[in-house]
Amino acid sequence: MAPRKKRKSAPPVTVSTTVHDLPDSPLQHVLSFLPAQAAVRTCVLARRWRHLWRSTTGLRIVGLDDEENVPVQDLRKFVEHLLMLRERTDLESVEMKFHSFSDGEMPYVNLWIRFAVICKVRVLTLHILQNDYLPLDDLPLVSRHLKTLDLYGLILEKSFLDFASCPALENLKMDDCKIDGRKISSCSLKHLGITGCRYDLDCRLNISTPGLVSLKLDCFVGKTPFLENMALLQTACVNLGKGCKDVCLNYNSGVFCEANKNGCGNCLSKNDGRSNSVLLGGISSAKHLELISELGKFIFTRDLNCHPTFSKLKTLLLNEYWCEAPDLGPLACILQNSPVLEKLTLQLFSKGPDHKVEMKGRYSPMEGPSAISEHLNTVEVKCNMVDEKILKVLKLLSAFNIRFGFL
Repeated sequence: MAPRKKRKSAPPVTVSTTVHDLPDSPLQHVLSFLPAQAAVRTCVLARRWRHLWRSTTGLRIVGLDDEENVPVQDLRKFVEHLLMLRERTDLESVEMKFHSFSDGEMPYVNLWIRFAVICKVRVLTLHILQNDYLPLDDLPLVSRHLKTLDLYGLILEKSFLDFASCPALENLKMDDCKIDGRKISSCSLKHLGITGCRYDLDCRLNISTPGLVSLKLDCFVGKTPFLENMALLQTACVNLGKGCKDVCLNYNSGVFCEANKNGCGNCLSKNDGRSNSVLLGGISSAKHLELISELGKFIFTRDLNCHPTFSKLKTLLLNEYWCEAPDLGPLACILQNSPVLEKLTLQLFSKGPDHKVEMKGRYSPMEGPSAISEHLNTVEVKCNMVDEKILKVLKLLSAFNIRFGFL
């Protein structure tokens, strides 16, 4: 019997998939990443695309067209038609960025914000990228769905800063805004960033966010905000820059005025009606801290007089402010009140990231009780040169049984 011939295997079947073969849902999601003007233009691609833009999961209303600034006035008619024709589906995100506006256009921007809230937006971004601030309506946001709020270049007033009606809000970022209210409050907020914001009122801004997990307070212009207790805080970065008004007018190499010795009138212990801690008490539960200050600002030094204890603190970064006093009291005090500290970084007279000199050390157990954390296994000192000030710091750390080696 003749052997059977092997059958030739059929060539593999290839499936060609194009963007037109995708279901509507992923296409609408992709369109959400385009500026609204570009998303609407896709209606001419094919009959199927005619109405896809009406149900996108996000809106990007951006005052830029081919890298040219587009004022709100020129966008207004387009946005009005866009919102009228769009399906009333829920929105995952809304992003609005403008480079210019006039007083007559402010109500429209506020109206667009309210439209986004009605559409159950979860992520809302509003940036005004010019020198003047845009005043938002002094009305509270009311949303059970809003989770992230990103603001830039706005005037924020009393009612807007009360987020009691936004129970899902977890992330709030405020950059280069003017704050005209006396309190920021939210029970749901987990992450708060305030950078380069301005506050002109005489009293301190009160921040009440008991559920906060991370905090960034950077280059605040005005009196330093008062922080209520944040028992769940994990990470905080506080930088008191040049705009901080809590400055001693008679400051001299780490020495501040004393309340009973002809003080300058600016740094008396009760100059703001408070004798308790302004910053450190509120963030004393954190596990990771960065505490930076310009020289002459008295808040950190004053707060240490309230004897806060950093019972959970694991890592700590400080700058030269903490080592400026003649007796290095602020540095010694915070070390003595951080019983479980594991890592200390001192960044002294050097902004980095490339420091000319870096030294590493660690706590060396000795007989008898320790004045600082016995868990301190990493101590870093970063500077540009080892001068008398740096040697003084090393001497203090040595007194706390910390031994160093050069890198």
